[in-house]
Amino acid sequence: MSATTSTSSTAATSSSSSFSLVHVPQTAPAGGITITKPQQTATSFFKIASGEPITFAWNMTSVLVMPTHLTISAVCQNGNTYAVGPTDGIIPATQTEVVWDLYAYQTNNPSRPLAQATYTLNIWDERGPGAARKAGYLSPNTGLEFALYTPQAYTPLASGWTCTTCSGGSMSYITHPAFVSLIITFFIVFMSGLHLLRSSTRPS
Repeated sequence: MSATTSTSSTAATSSSSSFSLVHVPQTAPAGGITITKPQQTATSFFKIASGEPITFAWNMTSVLVMPTHLTISAVCQNGNTYAVGPTDGIIPATQTEVVWDLYAYQTNNPSRPLAQATYTLNIWDERGPGAARKAGYLSPNTGLEFALYTPQAYTPLASGWTCTTCSGGSMSYITHPAFVSLIITFFIVFMSGLHLLRSSTRPS
């Protein structure tokens, strides 16, 4: 029992050593993350396709106590959460960007595919996603939204392509019975008028 207690105590001391060695003034602002890629001015759309990875990049601001690692995840609007990057979403805290190969993820996880929807990028340190704001410590970031979509495959005309919008477009009017009747009526009136005109101009 004493050996277990000693081991647990040592582990707890080790895990908190990076926080205890730095003195942080209480007046210092809480640390944060500024996303530099992609731009946050508008929602970015990314396609799930081969050779189309996403790069997320950021800078830390006001962080006086450097975390040991960061966790990066994408939370879909349908409630699913996906690890971002090639290392199950966990990267060294000194890393300032991560590349996410959407196509590789989709291929390797057929039972949990990425949805065509809007996502929120989550970044937090070892204190977890619900860590409170604290002077000098990194606050969780959930400020970036992006969307994923799957491009439609190309279909040649010779392979039986059909217009998917013609049913509500001009073709539906041309083939409508009322439109056909109107054309026939106009043709009859035109021919009758032409016949009367010729009759009136024929010498008596």
